[in-house]
Amino acid sequence: MRLADPQIQAFLATKDVVVLATVRPDGGPLAMPMWFVHDAEAVTMLSVNGLAKIANMQRDPRVCVVAEAGTRGDVRGVTVVGRAAFLADSPERRALVERFHAKYDPHLVRLWNGRAMPANRVMFRITPDRVGAWGLG
Repeated sequence: MRLADPQIQAFLATKDVVVLATVRPDGGPLAMPMWFVHDAEAVTMLSVNGLAKIANMQRDPRVCVVAEAGTRGDVRGVTVVGRAAFLADSPERRALVERFHAKYDPHLVRLWNGRAMPANRVMFRITPDRVGAWGLG
């Protein structure tokens, strides 16, 4: 499967929150709910610099993202296993900030006290090594 598959893109478009798992220093997972935007190439997230999940990815970029929906007998989902890369300020990152605003306004404007991404925030893109899905077809 590929992130670009239409069924995967359509399913992710229905989700506001996914779970991001990073690798802790002791090798165990740290899983956290996250806002995200996606496209055919990657999943992009924002966070506060200095948090454990950010330190984990700076040390070891391997991550897993899980999106799921449903109840017993009707569980659907997507997993993306890949690597996180942090984005410096650039036209690409500014365009992605606008995509986050389009998806999460007015909440993001309230959280940031405006439209500009605060200096203590970081953005990272997860490029998939493997993509899995269940119950989508």
